[in-house]
Amino acid sequence: MKKPVKNWLLASTVATLLAAPTVSTANSDLEKLTQDPANWASWGGDYAGTRYSKLSQINTQNVKTLQPAWSFSTGVLRGHEGGPLVVNGVLYIHTPFPNTVYAIDQNTKAVLWEFTPTMDADVTIPVMCCDTVNRGLAYGDGKIFLQQSDTVLTALDAKTGKRVWSVQNGDPKLGMTNTNAPIVVKDKVITGISGGEFGVRGFLAAYNIRTGQLDWKGYSMGPDKDTLINPTKTTAWKDGKTQVVGTDSGTSTWKGDQWKIGGGTTWGWYSYDPKLNLVYYGSGNPSTWNPVQRPGDNKWSMSLWARDADTGEVKWVYQMTPHDEWDYDGINETVLVDQEVKGKLHKTIVHFDRNGFGYTLDRETGELLVAEKFDKSVNWASHVDLKTGRPEVVPEFSTEAHGEDVNTVGTCPAALGSKNQQPVSYSPQTGLFYISGNHLCMEYEPFEVTYTAGQPYVGATLSMMPAGADAITGKKDGTTNLGQFTAYDAKTGKIAWSNKEQFSVWSGSVATAGGVVFYGTLEGYLKAVDAKTGKELYKFKTPSGIIGNVNTWEFQGKQYVGVLSGIGGWAGIGIAAGLDDGSSSTNSEGLGAVGAYRSLSSYTKLGGTLTVFALPN
Repeated sequence: MKKPVKNWLLASTVATLLAAPTVSTANSDLEKLTQDPANWASWGGDYAGTRYSKLSQINTQNVKTLQPAWSFSTGVLRGHEGGPLVVNGVLYIHTPFPNTVYAIDQNTKAVLWEFTPTMDADVTIPVMCCDTVNRGLAYGDGKIFLQQSDTVLTALDAKTGKRVWSVQNGDPKLGMTNTNAPIVVKDKVITGISGGEFGVRGFLAAYNIRTGQLDWKGYSMGPDKDTLINPTKTTAWKDGKTQVVGTDSGTSTWKGDQWKIGGGTTWGWYSYDPKLNLVYYGSGNPSTWNPVQRPGDNKWSMSLWARDADTGEVKWVYQMTPHDEWDYDGINETVLVDQEVKGKLHKTIVHFDRNGFGYTLDRETGELLVAEKFDKSVNWASHVDLKTGRPEVVPEFSTEAHGEDVNTVGTCPAALGSKNQQPVSYSPQTGLFYISGNHLCMEYEPFEVTYTAGQPYVGATLSMMPAGADAITGKKDGTTNLGQFTAYDAKTGKIAWSNKEQFSVWSGSVATAGGVVFYGTLEGYLKAVDAKTGKELYKFKTPSGIIGNVNTWEFQGKQYVGVLSGIGGWAGIGIAAGLDDGSSSTNSEGLGAVGAYRSLSSYTKLGGTLTVFALPN
């Protein structure tokens, strides 16, 4: 039975800037900036995406005295994801569509320059999944890089805000948009593409940092010449060892030409290991959400990737959720940390997937080391077989086994995952990762859908509800919290501690040498907890719900903590897009988020604000 597509949601200090370095030093320049904790020069704080700061002025003893120091209204409603960059004393922030960029003088709190691109709202906004968010800016080579919603990648002069170059990265008329933060690697700026819910085929693209010329582009699926997979060199984990993937692995697990509209988009975060010269990221859900319509493993959607930064060639790839049946999009961040696992030191990559499993792999080889649930309410799979690398699916929660037009009930996590895009942080002091999490289950009914270019290609109706189970034990307890903030040991797969939150924690966290971890809540609280114990040490209610990432930096000898508030994103789409009429008839709007988060409107309202915190003088 075909069903109509629902309204689905998815509706001065300038002089202190570095003189523009030569192209060949862009990479080392950025590395040097990220090693100085006074800066916050990339989305993850460093290439490894640890979101850890060596600053310790604010610590477990004095954080209780933290105060808002100043604030700045962005002038834009809708969800504010991402976070501020700070480069040599200048602070750069961004907004959701229309993607205005502000450079702010921290001395005077004055706007040094602002840039708002020209975009066609009528073409772009209707094809933006999950609110009109943008996850942030990148810096390198004396430029600020903005990935616009309409897929245009723009390079701005960091001193003046003048556009240096721009390039079209996709076509919104085909459902392509962009929400990701780019990353600068060597002489390239690397970006992805959004639109899995429109049948867009995902890719990662590298553009010359000076000219905007395309250097390489690697698709998530398709023939080897498209994916840049080398069939005799690229490896994947299989039968307890890494093996070459063979010819055209990106088409052989698809029916006919379905891979051409197969999803696997790349709207998350990208990491880089300069010594291995590898770029790491995850690819998203296969299209459509109806698994019955796309038999096979649907490689390489839902996968972790390691690509050579110079050529884009794939070193290794690992698929987390073969033949996804639940929209467990695999785009979450990849954190690069060296750790001892099972008695051997590895260069590891750690990834907390929407499917509820935390994965630890050797980032040189792609060897699977650990795969454990970081929220024990997860029930769609009993475990991941470390030998095959595949999850053991529980038939009761298989949406394909039940078939089209049948409602599969009680699957955990919900489609928005045990964790969504909000990046984790890692503290070398504790050896723990800090996970901003969701704690929901869902009902999921797939239905037949026909692909039309530029139109939604979803094929499922959802509703969501609290998990009602303990995140550490998995035992049913009738609780109604929708969020968890969890500390996890990726060496062993053990949960160290987990705090309940009334709503999902949609904010990225930051861990500091002061022994404190900061994160934001959907109601709008900036919170600080003890990194060792999880004890809450501080909270302050900002003007709107927080889905942005907390960052920290130093200016004139003082440590600051800053975060964008502004409710929206998938969890807040009911408020941001006005999808909620207050009745149960809209429960499944926003792909199930509206009903689950209805009470959020009692706690917060729209409005974008940067709030900066510091200790009192």
